[in-house]
Amino acid sequence: MILPLTIMGFAITCSAVLVMCLSSLTVLSSALKATDQHYAESRFLSAQLLLRGDFRYDATASLASVPNLLQRGMQFIRFDAPTLAPMAFTQFCLKYAHECRPQRLVFRGGRLKLTNRRWAELKNVNRSVNSSILPERNKEGLVGEKWLLGPLLGDCNDYAVTKRHQLIARGWPARAVLLSEVATVSGEHHLVAVARTNGGDLVLDNLTDRIMPWYQKPYQWLRIQTPGNPNYWASIFDQGAGRVLAGSQARERFAASPRSGVI
Repeated sequence: MILPLTIMGFAITCSAVLVMCLSSLTVLSSALKATDQHYAESRFLSAQLLLRGDFRYDATASLASVPNLLQRGMQFIRFDAPTLAPMAFTQFCLKYAHECRPQRLVFRGGRLKLTNRRWAELKNVNRSVNSSILPERNKEGLVGEKWLLGPLLGDCNDYAVTKRHQLIARGWPARAVLLSEVATVSGEHHLVAVARTNGGDLVLDNLTDRIMPWYQKPYQWLRIQTPGNPNYWASIFDQGAGRVLAGSQARERFAASPRSGVI
């Protein structure tokens, strides 16, 4: 009888010590991170963006869910292996050569600071372009894809390239506004513009006037322009599932799915 009680007491003591050690490590980790200016700034900016109405993917979500979103560490898109650019993008560059001209990187191509002025520009450009182009679904697939700047009628591709063009015209560096190809829940091809800021990667989408962090969009992220050269594209590391969707896999998926263009 004495031996089992002794063993039980030893187990309880070890459990208590383990909990205290883990708690101490958590506190120490938080203290070290708090001294990291870049980490603190990133968390602060992300919290600001998520608390703004424009950023809530689920408008009914409580503020208690915000810390969980921040802990994911998914504010920034992770570039992976080089991959081919969309065929329509190559044709777009032939037509609009100035849109694909590489620019000299400044400060190693760092992210842009999201000031109040730039935030206002993002919202203004996203909303104005969405309202200035009348949606027209591409029913011809790849053959019918024509990426045009500011057409009267157009699909997602035209919205995305026009937004990128207008932001660059307002002084945004090309490295901070990238085109990205995604797949919707229904498997359709879709193109969006991504603004790379120090508060996170933000999506300008023709399907909504609401600007949101990339990881809150209900898309499968496939490939994106690289900051160093807009002519080069890279596949995107799937941080949510912990795997990489390679360029070849992306092309296979698109080959087996409808490519009518989302409006």
